Amino acid sequence: MSREILLLVDALAREKSVEKDIVFAALELALASATKKRFHDDVDVRVAVDRNNGEYASFRRWQVVAVEGLEAPSRQMTLEQAQKHNPEIQLGEYIEEPLEAVEFGRIGAQTAKQVILQKIRDAEREQILNDFLQRKEQLVTGVIKRMERGNAMIESGRIEALLPRDQMIPKENLRVGDRVRAYLMRVDRNSRGPQLILSRIVPEFLVKLFELEVPEIEEGLLEIKAAARDPGSRAKIAVKGNDQRIDPIGTCVGMRGSRVQAVTGELAGERVDIILWAPDAAQFVINALAPAEVSSIVVDEEKHSMDIVVEEENLAQAIGRNGQNVRLASELSGWGLNIMTVAESQKKSGEESANIKKLFMERLDVDEEVADILVQEGFNTLEEVAYVPLNEMLEIEALDEETVNELRSRARGALLNEAIASEEQVEHDAEDLLTLEGMDSQTARVLAAKGVTTKEGLADLAVDDLLEMTGMDDERARKLIMTARAPWFA
Repeated sequence: MSREILLLVDALAREKSVEKDIVFAALELALASATKKRFHDDVDVRVAVDRNNGEYASFRRWQVVAVEGLEAPSRQMTLEQAQKHNPEIQLGEYIEEPLEAVEFGRIGAQTAKQVILQKIRDAEREQILNDFLQRKEQLVTGVIKRMERGNAMIESGRIEALLPRDQMIPKENLRVGDRVRAYLMRVDRNSRGPQLILSRIVPEFLVKLFELEVPEIEEGLLEIKAAARDPGSRAKIAVKGNDQRIDPIGTCVGMRGSRVQAVTGELAGERVDIILWAPDAAQFVINALAPAEVSSIVVDEEKHSMDIVVEEENLAQAIGRNGQNVRLASELSGWGLNIMTVAESQKKSGEESANIKKLFMERLDVDEEVADILVQEGFNTLEEVAYVPLNEMLEIEALDEETVNELRSRARGALLNEAIASEEQVEHDAEDLLTLEGMDSQTARVLAAKGVTTKEGLADLAVDDLLEMTGMDDERARKLIMTARAPWFA
């Protein structure tokens, strides 16, 4: 029978022009599948075929996992169990047990051949896909061969790709036989083999279309820095010129708008605004909100947001229909944008100043006049009062040196009291954790500061979560979590 296996492998390898190893691997899978049918449970079977003489052996195997990772006892074994068989075994390795091999004749050469042919077809498809991916072509052009539940199956050369309904441009009416372009989002590898998943709505598709229409981008004279889309309706792209001799916006628009019109035509009439990119975030946002005119901008670095102030008559244009203009500008720039009128801005500024003034009066124990001076000089926090360079504060004409030193001293005292109160609260919160065997005060404080204040809370953590929070070693993290979980198994 072993000679029959060698002859079958040799014949299939010649017939399909594939390596013998691929056929042997497919044969091993076919024999393993037949062997698994002896068991009622979902077991893991490995078959090894000797490449020289055709002899084969079968093994049932269990993967070694941690206790919390044991999900399928028929195919997995804990490290503690596995070490009884092999003290040197590690997580992720396998424990194997020999099985009586099924006879090749019992499963039938024809059945084995069908399984092997399927595996060879999969290997061929994988090879075609790998060849395609190596070319790094992200823009896929093909013909719609069929529609399945609203999804389009697209044939591009020897590759078949899927364009899901939710990745089509809204109100777009694609039909069988249509030639379409789309962006390669990802490769799905499922039981039916690898499949390309396409999209016509992602911003990257817009970028690739401009790269196709504007050769200056490929030449490096221009680059697209960002893109944002409301598919089928409106889009914005930010362009940067790397050569002072060319106009970035005009180059992308093309002669009489030919280039941008070609992109718009591919996107079912989607209107594209071409924006000049700027290294200064505030200027970039002003450009992105065009054609609306901006009166002023207040940047909040901590919240990564900007308050955009416009005149009343420009408000509707800045926001756009259903908020479209400001939403696209926000996506393009990566900043949160709040559009407001001059009156709204003044009201907000007044409320913020009042809150800061109240903070200074309460925490620094000063009168309204001193608090007003600090606010007018641009101080917003206690930290700024405490640690802004002394010479900068001494430049404030309304404050003498003695007052400045007193204010800095009071601000530092207030911050110190805050820190002590916060530390005391953490110590109080960590009390329950400190009763856990193996816990130390430093780790307990770190956990309490991050919201884990009880043994039950620790027990609910995964090992990776605890490692990320504390930086402790893997073994200690596992022990602490298992100790915290001990009541679960009592």
